[in-house]
Order: sequence, then structure tokens, then C-alpha cells
Amino acid sequence: MAGSSSKVDEGKKKARIEIIPLIDVIFFLLATFVLFTLSLNRIASVPVSLPVPNPNPAPPDLDMVTLQISDQGTCYWNKELIQFSEIAPRLATLKTRVAQPRVLIAGDDRAKFGPTVLALDEVRKAGITQVSVETRTRTTGR
Repeated sequence: MAGSSSKVDEGKKKARIEIIPLIDVIFFLLATFVLFTLSLNRIASVPVSLPVPNPNPAPPDLDMVTLQISDQGTCYWNKELIQFSEIAPRLATLKTRVAQPRVLIAGDDRAKFGPTVLALDEVRKAGITQVSVETRTRTTGR
């Protein structure tokens, strides 16, 4: 009996995993996936109507004042050269004349920070709450 079991073992072959065909199948699946993914890249867009700029500029807002500080420390009230001492009375007049006064504080491209903060303090002392500080620079008096 011992001899008959050894013949049965000789007839069975051990299972072996072949790596080369496995790599071929993996590369085929990868190439198929890549090509399929590339074919899905259709650009789906939605038609958009962009706004067109108006060639006529908007009329100036009478409720808004532009207070510009130059690099020499001078001040401009709507492009008009004024002294710093004139800011407070003009702001008081603006507040009595307009219900919701707005002030835009702009600085020259080389203006100092100190005079700009002083102008902002004067606007706050006048009790005007709608204050904007322009972040882009422009040349003085424009």
C-alpha cells in the first residue's frame, strides 16, 4: 500500500503560478483603462452671456466724496487741492447736506501711511460710517 500511494503522488502535478502571463494581463487592463479614460474627456460647457461694458461712463455720485492723499502729504477733495485742516469742516458740511454720505479714501502710489490714517480718523470723528479705502494706487489729483 505504501507503494500505491507514491504512484498517485507522482501523477499529480503541483500548481504553479506563471507570472509572465499575469503581467501581460495587468498591462492589457491598464492600457484599456487609460484609453477608455482618455476617451471620456469631453468638454461639456454651458453657454454664458458675458456682460458688455457700457461705453458711456456712469454719472458721478453726488453722495460720495473722494479724499485722496498724495506722497507730499497734501490732500485732494474730489480732485481739488485742500489743506488737512479743511477736511473736518468739509466732512461736517457733507454730513448735514447728504443723508447717507460716503467717503472713498485713496492714496497716491507713494503716499505715506500716516496722513492716510489721519484722514480716516477725521472721517470717523465726523460720524460718517460708510468709508471705503481704495487699494489700487493712482496718480495724485485724478
